Amino acid sequence: MDQLKHFQESVFTVTSENFEERALAQFRWQAAHNPIYRRYLHELNINSSDIGDTTQIPFLPIDFFKYHRVLSGQNIPVEAVFESSGTTGQLRSQHYVAHLAYYHRVSQRIFEQRFGSLDSYHVLALLPTYLERNNASLVSMVDHFVQQSGSPTSGFYLSDYEKLLKVIGKARRSNRRTLLIGVTFALLHLAERYSPDLRGVLLLETGGMKGMRRELTRPEVYQQLRQQTGVEQISSEYGMTELLSQAYSTASGVFESPPWMRIFMREVSDPFALSTRGSGGINVIDLANAHSCSFIETMDRGHLREDLSFEVLGRLDNSDVRGCNTMVINQS
Repeated sequence: MDQLKHFQESVFTVTSENFEERALAQFRWQAAHNPIYRRYLHELNINSSDIGDTTQIPFLPIDFFKYHRVLSGQNIPVEAVFESSGTTGQLRSQHYVAHLAYYHRVSQRIFEQRFGSLDSYHVLALLPTYLERNNASLVSMVDHFVQQSGSPTSGFYLSDYEKLLKVIGKARRSNRRTLLIGVTFALLHLAERYSPDLRGVLLLETGGMKGMRRELTRPEVYQQLRQQTGVEQISSEYGMTELLSQAYSTASGVFESPPWMRIFMREVSDPFALSTRGSGGINVIDLANAHSCSFIETMDRGHLREDLSFEVLGRLDNSDVRGCNTMVINQS
């Protein structure tokens, strides 16, 4: 437990210079103290002491969160269980979170490093479907943002678009900035139906069509929102149930990670061939995931730039679990 706290607190002192050392130390600890990850490495015949740099680390396929309780350490208390979205009857990922306040602290630090202090904003949230669930990590994060803003104007709006626009109009006349954070399909609906003037509003889309409408590429989303709201620069969030950290873009859909989060690309045909440049499947090291697993193989497709910023290009085709499929099938 003391080691877990150490890893959690050390996240905030990670830099580009010490990332490699910190990531390898956390890998070796989780390889020994995370039963699911330890078994996965065993099935791959990987000895953690043989791993010399981060490109050699095996990443846990993200679907393992659907079939297993992924926790590192002994007798870890669980304060929250975040669950991914999905259709009725679909198996969903579950992320067992040891300390909810830590997740909020991490999320707030990332947001404020990119966009400024939350208490300088009115935080308005348009998150239908997410808000209708009580275990969405996004709702938990945004609710914390609402509380930290300290503004009586801040809050959630389910589908009352007209009320939301009235609140935005009032908020824009104050000395605070207005943050409108919303799931993509709801922001598009707002823009198409009302063509609101949102100039001066920080418009932050979180992704998410989920069968609600025809899928659009991110450039197409940006173009529609710009044309119909007057907002020149659309920002985006890249996050997921299985990670405690988020990456944000402020221009052209290019995301930047916090110092303790790093993106790698893997060859689609070989999940164990990693690269620090180019296109492929997205792998994530999130050192804030000290309590679960910090090394995640996602089912997203992306492009990694020279400066380690990245683009998300969509989902991989035939997104089946790679690696040790028997561990996914066998839930014991």
